[in-house]
Amino acid sequence: MAITEKEKQAYQEYVKEKTPVHSLPSNMAKAFVTGGIICVIGQGILNYCEKLGLGKDISGSWSCVILVLASAILTGLNIYPSIAKWGGAGALVPITGFANSVAAPAIEYKKEGQVMGIGCKIFTIAGPVILYGIFTSWLLGFVYWLGKLTGVC
Repeated sequence: MAITEKEKQAYQEYVKEKTPVHSLPSNMAKAFVTGGIICVIGQGILNYCEKLGLGKDISGSWSCVILVLASAILTGLNIYPSIAKWGGAGALVPITGFANSVAAPAIEYKKEGQVMGIGCKIFTIAGPVILYGIFTSWLLGFVYWLGKLTGVC
């Protein structure tokens, strides 16, 4: 059965009607604001910990732990997905987005059980990030070691 020109045009109009329209400047502004707020919160935690007398490294660790915990809790309460939908990459790039990418599949697949659900699916989103992060670190370390060995570095 041949598709007529009228049917093609009707389909193209349907697709155009259903395809969401995004404004790049608006999305960039939202991402900037969202990421900025997350970073300001992290900096506030860092400053507070340093004010308590903790060292810079320990304060940074506490800041990371609190941001990851907050992200996981907000994911569990179904709040973080709304933040990520509005803020786009601004919510997905910081460490909070990584925590969300681990917590969300764990929550989603919980009904399938501890092993086949959570155990198998928890790293479906974060797994490639972890894998390629570790591999890249190893590769760069190897290149650095070779540079040291040959006197380049």
